[in-house]
Amino acid sequence: MDRISIKPVVTRSDMRDFLWLPWNIYKKDANWVPPLLKEVKKKLDPRFNPLLARGPYRLFLASDSVGRPLSRVLVGVDPADSEGQREQEGYLALFEAVNEQAGILILDHACRWLSSLNQGIRQLKGPISPNKGDNLRGLLIWGFDSPPVLMNAYNPPEYAAYFEKAGFMKDNDLYAYYYDLKAMGERKTARVVSYAQNKYGFRVNSLNLNNLEGELEDIKYILDHALPEDWGDLPPPNLDDLKALAFQLKDLIIPELIPIARSLEGEPIGFAVSIPDYNRVLPKINGRLFPIGWAKFLLNRHRVSGARVFLLFVIPEYRKKGVSGTIFYQLLLKAKELGFTYGEGSTIGEFNTPMRRDAEGVGGLHYKTYRLYKKSI
Repeated sequence: MDRISIKPVVTRSDMRDFLWLPWNIYKKDANWVPPLLKEVKKKLDPRFNPLLARGPYRLFLASDSVGRPLSRVLVGVDPADSEGQREQEGYLALFEAVNEQAGILILDHACRWLSSLNQGIRQLKGPISPNKGDNLRGLLIWGFDSPPVLMNAYNPPEYAAYFEKAGFMKDNDLYAYYYDLKAMGERKTARVVSYAQNKYGFRVNSLNLNNLEGELEDIKYILDHALPEDWGDLPPPNLDDLKALAFQLKDLIIPELIPIARSLEGEPIGFAVSIPDYNRVLPKINGRLFPIGWAKFLLNRHRVSGARVFLLFVIPEYRKKGVSGTIFYQLLLKAKELGFTYGEGSTIGEFNTPMRRDAEGVGGLHYKTYRLYKKSI
């Protein structure tokens, strides 16, 4: 067995090794999409990531005897998770490993570090999003035959075995649905949407960037009134989290792909967030926008032909009243106007039967599964 050492990321050299490890792992994998290093760095900076500012965390890096990086992980505690609960939970994110030995060792090390905090932590969950959003959640366990869409995870099939051999168990699965926009009809949907809007009295408008703070407050209102079970392991973000997410995505969003539904009296009742699938372009710039990556991005932007719908919520009083269908219909129209040919709806919890039924009812095909794990410590 090779000698492996594990250390916290402290120096610039450590951080460079942490950031660049995926390039060593996926260099021969045609389906891997290199992340933007600038965005990964933001997620690892408490100034831009409220999750890291709220509680203790560490980045760990495992290396061999000559200093070559072998595995990595982000592990921490979010005090907001444990308010009113008997047991505190830890989280982990950004796991990568070149082999089983390095993967299991760093997962074990993450558990020991959490136990050493003496904060009553009894369970570790992950992989979660590094900023506790709906990005990079879970391990991909099914659907390895195509690249991930924007902000979704991708990993080798063997990662699931690493987690299981390290003592982790399934917590829940998340599904991704594929939509062929060219095959989706509009006329029948338009009649149903018009009927629902007239009967139940609501309208749908695109995000207003000139009033972004007010729009975020309305989105927060909708999230606060959504049923808890809709979220599962993904608790509603606070307003600071939403503002941080909006800041991270401001260069990527198209306002027309973020519809917000309101009653005729102006009460926010539902919304969706969809972002163009820039993963079709990111491999061209190999993780860096500068010095020439931005030019490559602009030159290849026409290759983006799809989008990911990664949030869709409706307050309980307006469910089963055609609101979600109307929101999706507006997304469909706007996406077609932009020339998009496909979409992905993700991620939807396996136990979220109403949302899965809606996804499949409008033509969604379940084509990828992501798994969240848990371990008692």
